[in-house]
Amino acid sequence: MIERTVEFVPYSDSYVHRVTSWTDRDRRPIGRLLILHGVQSHADWYHNLGRVLAERGFDSVFPDRRGSGANIEARGHTPSLGRLLEDVSESLVALRSRDPVVPVGLAGISWGGKLAVVTAGKRPDLVDALALVCPGLEPRVGVSPFERIRIAVAYLTRREKKFPIPLSDPALFTDSPEGRRFIADDPLSLREATAGLLAASSFLDRAVRRIPAHVRQPALLMLAGRDRIVDNAKTRAYAARLAAERLDCVEYPMGHHTLEFEIDPDRYARDLADWFQATFARTSSTRSGVDAGG
Repeated sequence: MIERTVEFVPYSDSYVHRVTSWTDRDRRPIGRLLILHGVQSHADWYHNLGRVLAERGFDSVFPDRRGSGANIEARGHTPSLGRLLEDVSESLVALRSRDPVVPVGLAGISWGGKLAVVTAGKRPDLVDALALVCPGLEPRVGVSPFERIRIAVAYLTRREKKFPIPLSDPALFTDSPEGRRFIADDPLSLREATAGLLAASSFLDRAVRRIPAHVRQPALLMLAGRDRIVDNAKTRAYAARLAAERLDCVEYPMGHHTLEFEIDPDRYARDLADWFQATFARTSSTRSGVDAGG
């Protein structure tokens, strides 16, 4: 039986965040997946993905990033980039501790792809495989130079001052009228971020540029051919720099940035599940061979 659960869980600094989980209660999972959403979105954007992953045998966990989604405390803010990365690591440790034998995968969607790739490089002990779904590693959209100056000043003087996130047009995310209405009407979408979060995002960009040589896990890159937020050519070039033992790429030529809002959202969800299943099977086979002296 496919089950969706919602919990409110504290991090080590006592910040309580919402965690949405999908699982098939009738069987042991073939893997556990942590899914990181984008800067504006949250777990409720990805119910279809969670359901499909559970149907394919994965326990999948979608934490709302601190200050976003259903998390009201310190709305749009983070104390630091280090704290955001620690949040991800703590979530991965929690997944790993459920059963150390079951492999753990990390997937980052849009802006979440930046947190995912840096975490994979810094904490290889926690991540067996990495998937980047329309990742914001090489964005087309960003704040203006003048706004950067204003953010920098606020970061030094009043870090909780808020600025608009430059993704206000739902058409950037999807061509679907229903999807656009959902985004426009979504009360949990994050439309403003503090100087603290925006500065952390800038520091994260620097970390992203430095991390490729340290990302050695098998990696998957998923791209949308009509993405208006991500520069696909630059993203492919970035992915080619990863030291991944295996890099696979899937592109949906007619797709838009948020694949969850496509006409057939099951397609990318099945592709993601298939890749993790095959990757974990190869990893398990390799480990068994090594353990057996092969």
